[in-house]
Amino acid sequence: MNKVIGTGVNRKDGLAKVTGTATYAAEHQIQGLVHGYIVTATIANGQIKSIDTTTAQKAPGVIAVFTHKNAPKVYKPANDFMTSKIYEARLPLSDDKVYYGGQIIGLVVADTFERARDAAHLVKVEYTTQKPLVDATKATFKEAPPLFGEEFKFEKGNVAAGNSAAGVKIAATYKTATELHAAMEPHAIIAHWQDSNSLTIYEPSQWVMGSQRTYAQLFGMPTERVRVITPFLGGGFGSKAVPWPHGILAAAAAREIKRPLKVVLSRRQMTANAGHRSETEQLIRLGATADGRLTVIEHEAKSCTSPVDVFPEPCTGITPAMYTAPNLRLKQELAIVNTGTPTFMRAPGENPGMWAMESAIDELAWALKIDPVELRIKNETKEHQRKGLPFSAKHFADCLRVGAEKFGWKDRPKQVRSLTRDGKLIGWGLAAATFPGMRGKASVKARLLPDGTAHILTAGNDMGTGAYTVVAATAAEVLGLPVEKVRVEMGDSLLPDGGLAGGSQMTASLVPAVMSACQEVLKTANAKTAQEALTKLHQSGRAAFEATASSAPGDETKKWAFQSWGAHFCEVSIDEEIGRLQVTRWVSVMNIGQVINAKTAASQVRGGVIMGIGQALMEECHFDPNIGYPVVYDLATYHFPAHADIPRIQVAFVGEPDLNFNPAGARGVGEIGITGVSAAIANAVYHATGKRIRDLPITPDKLL
Repeated sequence: MNKVIGTGVNRKDGLAKVTGTATYAAEHQIQGLVHGYIVTATIANGQIKSIDTTTAQKAPGVIAVFTHKNAPKVYKPANDFMTSKIYEARLPLSDDKVYYGGQIIGLVVADTFERARDAAHLVKVEYTTQKPLVDATKATFKEAPPLFGEEFKFEKGNVAAGNSAAGVKIAATYKTATELHAAMEPHAIIAHWQDSNSLTIYEPSQWVMGSQRTYAQLFGMPTERVRVITPFLGGGFGSKAVPWPHGILAAAAAREIKRPLKVVLSRRQMTANAGHRSETEQLIRLGATADGRLTVIEHEAKSCTSPVDVFPEPCTGITPAMYTAPNLRLKQELAIVNTGTPTFMRAPGENPGMWAMESAIDELAWALKIDPVELRIKNETKEHQRKGLPFSAKHFADCLRVGAEKFGWKDRPKQVRSLTRDGKLIGWGLAAATFPGMRGKASVKARLLPDGTAHILTAGNDMGTGAYTVVAATAAEVLGLPVEKVRVEMGDSLLPDGGLAGGSQMTASLVPAVMSACQEVLKTANAKTAQEALTKLHQSGRAAFEATASSAPGDETKKWAFQSWGAHFCEVSIDEEIGRLQVTRWVSVMNIGQVINAKTAASQVRGGVIMGIGQALMEECHFDPNIGYPVVYDLATYHFPAHADIPRIQVAFVGEPDLNFNPAGARGVGEIGITGVSAAIANAVYHATGKRIRDLPITPDKLL
């Protein structure tokens, strides 16, 4: 058999992307296309007293102006995640209330983008204002409601007894700033109604069929009358899974004006209207015996949501999976502030949760005078303490040991401020990485054609993580074809339902379905390889041998807990006089089951590490206390890493295929890479300086 899985395969979509032939949502050319520009609130809390669109309507090229007074009709969807989901429960322009700075209060449509934008500035609005609340320290926190049906509150054992049994205790509060997704491709939509009951949507969507069902419910029409097309996404990180208000409004307006309509958010609008990761505050209490056995873990977390929807950042969800303790208590609280709705952002919950937990574990290691690698291995849990299920194919200890060996951890000085180079302080740090193994239902059609090529079709899509390549590599191996002979078509709701590109589940969901569909093709041909099948195909005179197959989780989740594991080791260099920090060396070792494509898997880990370095050192979004609008408004004022900030990142994989999880043995890799990164850096900063920083980002003023 042609061995492809596990090797390094070049990206199938690479050439299209670097040559500009990959078509993104806003680039589709449609005859008669007109342009929309959203009007946003300049206050963060209050009511629209009056809105005057007279001048805007008379401006050159203007076709229509929509406000709450003439809002186009949309219906409330079920919004239950099963049949439909929107990011904001409140529908756009549904009343005259303003709940956050930058909220959409109107839409201007014109024959060109420039004319629409110009006219949008001519809309005159008067408000009745109330002082907005954007400062979380002044907000009222209450117990967070369940997320996906699971309560946050959890307790096992006796926390008081665990504390009294502890010889060494750590208690500290860790904070993270509000973060923005800042995807390269802005949020955009083209809505094209062929008639009053047939809609085509071009929109960057991580969940093509979810968006199709949602738009169908929004407009009260059969699902099959909506087509969603998303062949390429320019980054999403969780912010492009389901429709935002601008998309809903654009589709509704397009039906009113009977013209295809394009709406593209500006960078400034994206900071307020396309989600963010909420700031968090987490209290971790750890107790351990003198030899390093944890007796108690307490994890309390706070995050913020908007007045128009509920989204808790689930920081405590990861805690029962990480380290074993007989006594464990979790608590999550949520406050409402006058900002846009936060949403999923790469490793939602796990990322900030691991920042706090891995920082606290490092503090405990120093207090105990135990090597941080040894402390983690000593306390790793064999089962998920909340689910009561054993972990399948777990190699966390191997990640730590292999990483320590590759990094040279044994040479680490045991004292702070003991390493210098070229007049700068040098520090070494480590942290664990982890993310749940998730998998959904996915369907794929496979076709073997007379010219010796295979064609794989699915509505599942590639948000830049390498799904095109993973699908091609899997089909190539099963059929015994070169990867170059496999053509992959994705991201169109006319194709079989490929599931959600989120929760690191696209590979784990799609690959088993691709395997099944390709095996069915060979079975249809009564052949063992594609070459054998081709002979029979030519003899039959048929156009193709084809098969559609699906794959879905079974009862394995009742027997096992599925989780991916990793370890990050890093070196930092700090110029104390000016507070300049550079990350100079990085090693990441991951256990994700079967690696399907070594190239894109390593790339995903590197991307996660780079994003984590941004979170650790630069990224923060502040809101103006008066108007509630983000103070950062573009890619210049929202700081994130450039090439000069990033060292060479060495990535390795350990472990075996997790065949309990799916027939391919593959778990996802999209999100695990970011978890633990900020903690590894902060731990290295402590080793370098002796200063413990518990508030991200670690900016120069905190180092001086």
